[in-house]
Amino acid sequence: MRVGIGHDTHRLAPGRPLLLGGVLIPHTRGLTGHSDADVVLHAVTDALLGAAGMGDIGDAYPDTDPAYRGADSRVFLRETLVRVHQHGWQLVNVDVIIFAQEPKLGPYKAEIRRQLADLLGLGVDAVNVKAKTGEGVGVIGRAEAISCQVVALIDRQNG
Repeated sequence: MRVGIGHDTHRLAPGRPLLLGGVLIPHTRGLTGHSDADVVLHAVTDALLGAAGMGDIGDAYPDTDPAYRGADSRVFLRETLVRVHQHGWQLVNVDVIIFAQEPKLGPYKAEIRRQLADLLGLGVDAVNVKAKTGEGVGVIGRAEAISCQVVALIDRQNG
């Protein structure tokens, strides 16, 4: 078994959709980035790559590559899962923490959890989603950014 940790942070800005875990969240601002800036999917992808010893999301999907401009982060996650499986690993579970002062994510956690379970090919019981505020501290607390941390457990495939 191996454990990987993923992290991502993006600034909030008007005129962008807010995507978290592949779920569109109603809000006046969205996350800025080279791709769709989904911090949850980026952090999950990063955790998987780390657990499998395959670098990080910046290595696999560099923001200097025009092919990834505006890209759907679900593509990064799906491609990474294929690579992880090709290297003989299977995902066991993920634990996700989303740090956001606003919007309040309590009403969306179950939907994000279901979407992640579907994308990852896991049961909902193998995916956990927590939401924390910044308590008014730093870029999260001032509602300037949203951040995500993920821990992923992988195990060797049977056979």
